[in-house]
Amino acid sequence: MSLNDFIAGLPKAELHVHHVGSASPRIVSELAARHPGRVPSDLDELRSFYEFRDFAHFVEVYLAVVDLIRTPEDLRYLTYEIAREMAQGQSLRYAELTCTPYTSVAAGIPIEAYTEVLEDARHAAERDFGLVLRWIYDIPGESGLPAADDTLRYALDHRTEGLVGFGLGGPEIGVPRPQFQPHFDAARAAGLRSVPHAGETTGPETIWHAIRLLGAERIGHGTSAAADPALLAHLAEHRIPLEVCPSSNIATRAVATLAEHPLKAFVDAGVVVTINSDDPPMFSTDLNREYAIAADLLGLDEHGVADLARTAIDVSFAPDDVKASVRAEIDAYAAGTTS
Repeated sequence: MSLNDFIAGLPKAELHVHHVGSASPRIVSELAARHPGRVPSDLDELRSFYEFRDFAHFVEVYLAVVDLIRTPEDLRYLTYEIAREMAQGQSLRYAELTCTPYTSVAAGIPIEAYTEVLEDARHAAERDFGLVLRWIYDIPGESGLPAADDTLRYALDHRTEGLVGFGLGGPEIGVPRPQFQPHFDAARAAGLRSVPHAGETTGPETIWHAIRLLGAERIGHGTSAAADPALLAHLAEHRIPLEVCPSSNIATRAVATLAEHPLKAFVDAGVVVTINSDDPPMFSTDLNREYAIAADLLGLDEHGVADLARTAIDVSFAPDDVKASVRAEIDAYAAGTTS
């Protein structure tokens, strides 16, 4: 069995993957046909549409796709079909999807309908595909404090069983992390886990802010941590995982080439890392491909790749019984294919 085949069948968990950003060309084409406008419904044109010049252009394209989610029916279709592709195409057993309710509510979907649809799709995904989903609500940083206020209110006043985390996404430049400390304090006090993006397109100071001010338990991306040995040591000592997304970092120009990617520096420093796809169709990737890239960068064999999968479920916010079940699946698969 080739390493790629091993990866394809390996039971996996994913911790850094965006809800709308997971919409494949098939899904986006259907939504674009429902709502004709800026986003093309033709699959070839969609591929060109997803060619990003830089991070700012990526955000622009991402928000255009977000604008296709206009009704509860759109949201239900999107969520259920994402789950289908995760489970059937990538052997995912557990995923924490980062959702941005603020943009959907702004588009006219009431928060009550938003949460009802997400939970309906979550239960259907587990029933039909064996995929356990959990939600992370993130603040769209580009929308500032009003978005943070509303996102916190949605998380606390309309909390669902599936909601486990509170995050912060969008551009980092010009969006200082300290302003969101009160929101993260309140979310953490309510039992939500802190998982902000930091250090993707800015320096290590943004990551320090995420840790010291936002109480980050995991860091989304954390790419620039490699430039600060003291930060690497802190991450390693306190076992704060980085959610690493190699292809995303290349596509958004956060890293120039895969050869320059800091993943190996993180591992060499003893930092816990998980491998993720971020917005996979937008970067022409999926979790299987990201595992293959990580295996190449780190020189891993099948045993090492299985360890990556174990780490992801171990540092997830999954219930203990789900962690144990997925870990047992990984162990059985690895034993059966590498013996």
